[in-house]
Amino acid sequence: MLNTEIYIAFSLYLLIILGIGVFAYFTTKNFDDYILGGRKMGGFVTAMSAGASDMSGWLLLGLPGAIYLTGLSQAWIAVGLTIGAYFNYRIVAGRLRVFTEHYNNALTLPEFFAARFPKQRKALKIFSSVVILFFFTIYCASGVVGGAKLFQSLLGLDYTTALWLGALSTILYTFIGGYLAVSWSDTIQASLMIFALVLAPVTILVHFSWSEIVVALENKTNVTNIPYSNLLFNVSGIGVISSLAWGLGYFGQPHILARFMAASSVQAINKARTIGIIWMILCLGGACAVGYFGLAYFTLQGTEIQPETVFIEVSKAIFNPWIVGIVLSAILAAIMSTLSAQFLMCSAVLTEDFYHGFIRKNASDKELVIFGRLMILVIAAVAFVIALDPNSSVMDLVKYSWSGFGAAFGPLVILSLFSRTISSNGALAGMLTGAIMVIIWSPLTSWLGWHDLANLDVIVPAFILSMFVTFFSSLFFPVNDEVATKFDEAAAHFNQLKDK
Repeated sequence: MLNTEIYIAFSLYLLIILGIGVFAYFTTKNFDDYILGGRKMGGFVTAMSAGASDMSGWLLLGLPGAIYLTGLSQAWIAVGLTIGAYFNYRIVAGRLRVFTEHYNNALTLPEFFAARFPKQRKALKIFSSVVILFFFTIYCASGVVGGAKLFQSLLGLDYTTALWLGALSTILYTFIGGYLAVSWSDTIQASLMIFALVLAPVTILVHFSWSEIVVALENKTNVTNIPYSNLLFNVSGIGVISSLAWGLGYFGQPHILARFMAASSVQAINKARTIGIIWMILCLGGACAVGYFGLAYFTLQGTEIQPETVFIEVSKAIFNPWIVGIVLSAILAAIMSTLSAQFLMCSAVLTEDFYHGFIRKNASDKELVIFGRLMILVIAAVAFVIALDPNSSVMDLVKYSWSGFGAAFGPLVILSLFSRTISSNGALAGMLTGAIMVIIWSPLTSWLGWHDLANLDVIVPAFILSMFVTFFSSLFFPVNDEVATKFDEAAAHFNQLKDK
């Protein structure tokens, strides 16, 4: 039974977050505010919001759990993510901020693609929206599963009841406050996450010496009888490539790219890059350390736990009740920040790209905000149904969705911002190629007997093939002068702002 102090600290966090949602409700004046906060986010908020919306429950549940289960070989994921995030900030963020405003003040990726490639406007808008809804619904399910596991551990509830509590706590404040609530609360949530992830491994080291941890891990082996202490470099080349390839996913994540679109200026993004990368390194390093040291801790204690609850169980074992409440709040913060961003992005797609784009072109801002809030409930309901399986893995759900977005949108985002020769047909063909490859890769490799390639993360072949198809198919469909001129104007505008 948990102490009263834990419940008090946890409840205070929930009240603060819901209070932010209510305050943002009265600050939201139009649909632009609801979806992108009026493009007024400064560098610090942009960095914290991008980081928190990126690092969902998988950071505090999935990644430590994977390292607890299989060893430091999974730490290559952290390396790949840090490299990918840096280059996403460096080469995509600023240009995307300027280009989306230049192209009809686009509020979503489908809207930007439609404006950037007008010959396939309708098809790009429809298919990119379908891709977002498909993969984000699965992504949302991972957040709902993470919330359920947290409430299940915290309150000792059955999985279904915990699922309801976890889902409702996130849906409510996203439904009320929109982007402003999500961005403001992300700043608090990102701070909680880094606090918890740095504190936990340091506290374990205070309890046990480094030599005790090393001995414990040398005496414990994984299924291939390799000591856990040696697993960082005892991994196949395909395993390292697959882990590093997680970084490719950053270029196509709609909820992260939306943070760049909402920044107040290119200069704010430059400031956000430094803050965001430092935050990432500390958080990812802490998550890996929690899984690694947590394995040593419970090995020394002679205790067996479920891998994805290692951070929760470590916190309950080593911290005083008030700190446990804060740490558990950090886990919920990680889940809520990403899940809310995903709900909001799905809402934006259904509202802006379908409802406003095809059904009610003259809808008022008030009508769009109301419809957007209703769509959050629809997506949440579907994600809830997917998450009903108590054996669902947070890491597996995230990995599938991350690869889908990275392969479908990543190559197109990069090429649309840097190449004036990409055609509308090439854009559509490349996007569909990436999405389809992610869906068929596993059954395809199994059917063809490509057992070695089956272990390669799907984002690698899908990203490369999508880039290839987008670029080379464009060679057969020349871009007209009007499209090329508009690209040149956007690029020139970015260069002017960059040099200020």
